[in-house]
Amino acid sequence: MSPMHEPTPVARWWSRSWRLDDEALRDAGLGGELLVARVRMGLCALLLLIPLRNLVEDPSPGENYVGLGMLLIANAVSVAMYVASRRGVARRSLGFLSAGVDVCLVSITLVIFLVLGTPHTATNSKVVFEIYFLAIAGTCLRHDRRVCLVAGALAMVQYAAIVAYADWGWDLNAPTFAPFTYGMFSWSAQISRLILLAAATVLSTAIVVRGERLRHLSTRDRLTGLYNRGYFDERLEEELQRAARGRVPMSVALLDLDHFKQFNDAHGHVAGDAALRAFAGALRGTLRRGDVAARFGGEEFVVLMPGTALEHALATMERVRHEVAAMTVKIPHAATSARITTSVGISGTEGQHRTAEELIRGADARLFEAKRLGRDRVVGPAQTRSTGDLMAVRAAPAGGAPGR
Repeated sequence: MSPMHEPTPVARWWSRSWRLDDEALRDAGLGGELLVARVRMGLCALLLLIPLRNLVEDPSPGENYVGLGMLLIANAVSVAMYVASRRGVARRSLGFLSAGVDVCLVSITLVIFLVLGTPHTATNSKVVFEIYFLAIAGTCLRHDRRVCLVAGALAMVQYAAIVAYADWGWDLNAPTFAPFTYGMFSWSAQISRLILLAAATVLSTAIVVRGERLRHLSTRDRLTGLYNRGYFDERLEEELQRAARGRVPMSVALLDLDHFKQFNDAHGHVAGDAALRAFAGALRGTLRRGDVAARFGGEEFVVLMPGTALEHALATMERVRHEVAAMTVKIPHAATSARITTSVGISGTEGQHRTAEELIRGADARLFEAKRLGRDRVVGPAQTRSTGDLMAVRAAPAGGAPGR
């Protein structure tokens, strides 16, 4: 890229801030969206009590009927959003869509008051306006700072447009509106409302950013930067359920660094840490975006490959094996380097419903077989399922690698 086309520091900052590459955060966001859907249904049902109570006390005001009608619509929408989140519809954009719907429902209610010729109800409402804050607060549960910013900005823009139109279309402080049940119109009060919406947006975004940091720390292995065992176990159960529902294949691979104890003894534990980090880098550089790589414990790693048949999983692990065998690990505080190799065992669902324990046990058995056969190789189940647990060695070892 030529210097004149290089992004500015502001553009780079915005790109980093807007991207959400952490799969753990996306996963948390999907779970948060389901929680939001449940909370939304409960709140919509609870908010119905406000217009119903007002109608019992005084059935004449038209705004109570508007509020009741919009809340009935909101209840229907909340049920639809719950179904969509349960089924995983539009997984990457559902958070933006549902937060936008929440904000727009509030704005539409205020617009209806303008259409009915009651602008003071739209600009000085003591109940409807406050629902904006519920919509913005709900974005905290989605674990996505982008949704917070979009929902808050949308609420501010829409409310500012409503107020500006009301001020343009009516003489809001004219005597004809006396006795000003909802209070007289004041731009200073409206600006204060917009500032409060901005403050709520900043606060919700700050909460999510803090939550992202804590989520990152709780799901990552600090040495390698890969996911930890706890997060892997969660994802494995979720992907097994998804594979069973969609009847799609899924594969799991266990990887172990060969003769790692001897490597540590020869070069020291600092060099061993460097080897683990280099191995993690090779995994990240070879796997697909949707694959989940985690440190299983010690020098053992595990990879979850959703939607991947055994044949493709074997090919992927072969690429990993070659990548690891070809790289060199620089020994810290020394002028030397060393090589490492890895053994891999693979198991998969192959269209069958299997438990997480069965998948891990199968991969572990094939990892043991790979080591028994000489290490630095990938072993998976035979392609013919009728032969049961026959092993198939998919590659010859890349001999000559030091550290054996």
